[in-house]
Amino acid sequence: MVINFGPAHPAAHGCLRMITVLDGEIVKRVDPHIGLLHRGTEKLIEYKTYTQALPYFDRLDYLSCISNEHTYCLAVEKLLNIEVPRRAKYIRTLFAEITRLINHLAAISFLILDVGGITPLFWLFEEREKLYEFCERVCGARMHAAYYRIGGVSKDLPLGLMDDIYEVVAKIPERVDEVEDIVTTNRIFVQRTKDIAVVSAHDAISLGFSGPMLRSTGIKWDLRKTQPYEVYDELTFDVPVAKNGDIYDRYCVRVEEIRQSCRLVLQCLNQMPEGEVKVDDFKISPPKRADMKTSMESIIHHFKLFSQGFQVPAGSTYTATEHPKGYKIMYLPPNMSKLIDFDVSGEFGVYLVSDGSSLPYRCKIRPPSFLYLAAMDHMSRNLLLADVVAGLGRQLCF
Repeated sequence: MVINFGPAHPAAHGCLRMITVLDGEIVKRVDPHIGLLHRGTEKLIEYKTYTQALPYFDRLDYLSCISNEHTYCLAVEKLLNIEVPRRAKYIRTLFAEITRLINHLAAISFLILDVGGITPLFWLFEEREKLYEFCERVCGARMHAAYYRIGGVSKDLPLGLMDDIYEVVAKIPERVDEVEDIVTTNRIFVQRTKDIAVVSAHDAISLGFSGPMLRSTGIKWDLRKTQPYEVYDELTFDVPVAKNGDIYDRYCVRVEEIRQSCRLVLQCLNQMPEGEVKVDDFKISPPKRADMKTSMESIIHHFKLFSQGFQVPAGSTYTATEHPKGYKIMYLPPNMSKLIDFDVSGEFGVYLVSDGSSLPYRCKIRPPSFLYLAAMDHMSRNLLLADVVAGLGRQLCF
């Protein structure tokens, strides 16, 4: 029997259509149509100025919005060959790690929930809400922040925010310890995750894995260390690695990354320099609103910037950052009796081509997880249809 799975299916949520060939409840073949998920974002960006294209990156992933726009800003700044003010670099690094905390707290919560543990989700989501509040206080939005700007950030940190961030983030390791007390050595959790979905280091490299999936196999690869950006080369942190490459090791890597992100946040707060948060080139960054009340030049700069944008020198760049995004894809191979669980996260890249105008000539986004959707046929064969639903549940916030 051939049926449509999505996009109107309750588990598809409008982002994916799969033509499934079923033998009763067993999936024999899947033809994924991933255009509904793509939404033509890259083509839309080509018809916007570089500044107008920024909010599209927030919509790529609802769990790690700021990390998406971060990569895009770095790519445009590389083409412009401009240096971001030092305070702006620290603020960017600060909120990149806050975003990593938001994502990882959700990721381990979902994994624990999938194997039957409900309570840790409520504990960790309470901490996530506090972190979302910091995003709201700095830019007015919880998720789709559009806080980063080409050349810096939109606004400086409000008074008192750094103290509040310190107070909350300093306590997150204690919350994680509480979760570990009831989860990490729990017999049921260990049985559901240990020695399942084992991926060797060789296979991980061959398949293009990155992030916690790669590091769980023993490969110490983190773009914040190997290709430092912003101020990561000035901060002290460790890159957690494991050796077995199974679900349990990926969980342990993420838990330790939460602790390392807390270290980075506290260092950013303690070392935060004074200064401007945008470049002082009014052809790239708008002048202050107060100056526009007395300066005709400021009004002209503002009008031309938002009506025409700014020209970017011709050239191309591929810029990548260590992205926190990850979800679980589950499938049941024909020769195994247990669900396989892939944790997909890592390198987020933006390939940008400029022809010298104020509009991007070409924008190609390399998200950490998109390539796995093309492999849904391989992942879904011989699953029960209900297991396909369980696997897709991890992809809704691509």
